[in-house]
Amino acid sequence: MNNTLLEVKDLQVSFIGDEKEFEAVKGISFHVEKGETLGIVGESGSGKSVTARSIMRLLPSPPSFLKSGEINFQGKNLVEQSEKEMESVRGQHISMIFQDPMTSLNPTIRIGEQIAESLKKHQQVSKEDAYKKTIELLELVGIKHSEKRYKQYPHEFSGGMRQRAMIAMALACNPSLLIADEPTTALDVTIQAQILTLMKNMQEKLGTSIILITHDLGVVAGMCDRVIVMKEGEIVEEGTTEEIFDNPKHDYTKRLLNALPKLHEKKEPKKAPLLSANLDLSKPLLEIKSLKKHFDLGHGDTLKAVDDLSFEIYPGETLGLVGESGSGKSTTGRTILQLHEPTDGDVLYKGIPITRLSKKQLKTMRRHMQIIFQDPYSSLNPRKKVLDIIGEALDLHGLAKSKEERRARVEELLELVGLNKAHASRYPHEFSGGQRQRIGIARALAVDPEFIVCDEPLSALDVSIQKQIVDLLKDLQHRLGLTYLFIAHDLSMVKHISDRVAVMYGGKIVELAESEELYSNPQHPYTKALLQSIPIPDPAIEKQKERVLDKESNAIKYNVQNTELIEVSPNHWVAVPKK
Repeated sequence: MNNTLLEVKDLQVSFIGDEKEFEAVKGISFHVEKGETLGIVGESGSGKSVTARSIMRLLPSPPSFLKSGEINFQGKNLVEQSEKEMESVRGQHISMIFQDPMTSLNPTIRIGEQIAESLKKHQQVSKEDAYKKTIELLELVGIKHSEKRYKQYPHEFSGGMRQRAMIAMALACNPSLLIADEPTTALDVTIQAQILTLMKNMQEKLGTSIILITHDLGVVAGMCDRVIVMKEGEIVEEGTTEEIFDNPKHDYTKRLLNALPKLHEKKEPKKAPLLSANLDLSKPLLEIKSLKKHFDLGHGDTLKAVDDLSFEIYPGETLGLVGESGSGKSTTGRTILQLHEPTDGDVLYKGIPITRLSKKQLKTMRRHMQIIFQDPYSSLNPRKKVLDIIGEALDLHGLAKSKEERRARVEELLELVGLNKAHASRYPHEFSGGQRQRIGIARALAVDPEFIVCDEPLSALDVSIQKQIVDLLKDLQHRLGLTYLFIAHDLSMVKHISDRVAVMYGGKIVELAESEELYSNPQHPYTKALLQSIPIPDPAIEKQKERVLDKESNAIKYNVQNTELIEVSPNHWVAVPKK
């Protein structure tokens, strides 16, 4: 009996731009069996998303064109199907979940109606039956109060909920093949664990085959039966998940696996700063005392984004701040730098209360405190050359006496962050994500700060690039004696860069300890849940994991409102209810 559902033969896809041809996919062949999950792994630009969209025939033409190849699905070659014939294949037989649920849902149509639409189109059911089936699907993907949720718009859903709605839409017509293109990249780890569990459960119930496209090898370890590794439009290696992880053959696969921070391995000892003589380690560089930042939501509602935080950061230290979206970690970083005005509380920098400084004094203080932003794409001005993006900070603080001195300093900074000094005369769009993030780091270093808030500086980058940026940040800390507040939701990276880690939830710190201690001996139930959710790039560990589908809303689960931090062992603090 033939068990092959999809067979791709010698697929070649090119893009035409400026009268040049760019080969995105270079003659690849693979197949998907019924009921199996195939992982396609690779970094940005490897051709994995182009491959997925080619199967669905969703690539815009021009600029793309399919040079050659066959896509055989259920006895039909999809390459030869007309657009009208493809419309009945999409949704009904092959469905796709995209990376960003916000851009793939229509913001002007209610969620329920968007799901019901595909049922009415492909299954010719009545309006009433479509409504009932949609309610069932919403319940099935773990969206509670489905009647109420049916009537809501996408902006009223969180990221995880929107992705659940996308899965409900994709599964509405019981397709034989589900293509998931980076379905959890934009989500927190606990939500990611829930979405992956949901996809696995759906597959068991409905017997769907899945093509899972991702750059996260931890996700692959827990989800996939077989794996294809892509690089620059070619398949460099394929095999069962166990073979790829236990015995990788290609250098690129080995490099991908080695770039991953392993949560279950001990971190390397930290190099002492070269300037340690100038660091007074007995006093904190930064003291945060009862810091609060509340936002007025209107109708008498207040969001307590930062709710009574107190902690210290010592010179030359990296304090990791982790938590999910909405936990208040980025607001904390920005409030410390006075980019948000605190509602209450104090921030002391070397004993000076910066919350009470005038605008002029604050500008001078900003020389000592800088920030690296999350998104290297939107934090650089696209109309300015790199010379002026980095030079602007020098101009503001009068740090360069002449044009020549300004250029020399910018070039020195570019080389410090591992770029070429010739890059100074280019614009941001000429750089990759990793290079842009290096420019952001160079800009932060321009004024010789002592303290830098790194606000999710890795989340938009590939794994091997993430490792390079972390190594760069460690090296700069070693050479310049910098102090970091490192904000992230990727706990495995945080472990390897931080000396101590604080876990945030609902505007409060629920646990604070040295990083090795926090990971080996978590005390708070939220920290335990967070660590349990992280996918480990080892199929043996992942397959044994108990995946928990979160039935309760977290706010009920972890009541942190009326808590205080107590020291349970030396330097290990945990939130407990106030007595």
